[in-house]
Amino acid sequence: MKYKCLLFDLDHTLWDYETNSREALSELYLDFGLNKKGIEEEKFLETFYVINNELWDQYDRGLLHRDVIRHERFHRILLALGVNDYDMSIRLSHEYIAESPKKKNLIEGCKQALDYLHPKYPMVIVTNGFDEIQSTKLMSSGIDHYFKSIVTSARAGHKKPAREIFEFALRESNVAPTQAIMIGDNLLTDIAGAENANIDTVFFNPNEIQHSKNINFEIKTLTELTNFL
Repeated sequence: MKYKCLLFDLDHTLWDYETNSREALSELYLDFGLNKKGIEEEKFLETFYVINNELWDQYDRGLLHRDVIRHERFHRILLALGVNDYDMSIRLSHEYIAESPKKKNLIEGCKQALDYLHPKYPMVIVTNGFDEIQSTKLMSSGIDHYFKSIVTSARAGHKKPAREIFEFALRESNVAPTQAIMIGDNLLTDIAGAENANIDTVFFNPNEIQHSKNINFEIKTLTELTNFL
């Protein structure tokens, strides 16, 4: 095979962001007594996902700084639920960022795929996630030993989909663009970003999202990687 290095997104591709977030948020709901504020747990979770996804999409598109997510996310969530308590929102944010990365759930088939790929390729995480928590996610879920390095947007000085973050990962691995392939679930940050750097792509598309992108490979399950890598 022509590939000498595999680049992986982390959240939603390997680390099960939705399940891990739900576990952390359910604990915070109880710890902060949000039921006493008249907030239903499912409504709290639903509102988090809507606002969180909107903020991350804006961040990926360069429309806001990541500190807005850290400092404003839970404030906006509480306001949407009828609670105006900025101090609580900051404490919620701190606890969520501290506890969510410790959750262990992985996307189905993750370890089987990594067990197969690890002896064959050096593998690198390329992520826009907060710098200080990515290694915690990898260690907590037991997959840190599969990866030679973690390239974050903070460390590279650029975030996906900018080609520079991918070029940073290539330089660290000492490979050419044609010798690497990017595996990720996000058409903007992972797929278009890798294409910006002339890197082949694998679109992880478990929900069968309809699109018109020209992609080298498309998979519904991570174990499908063993069919061509």
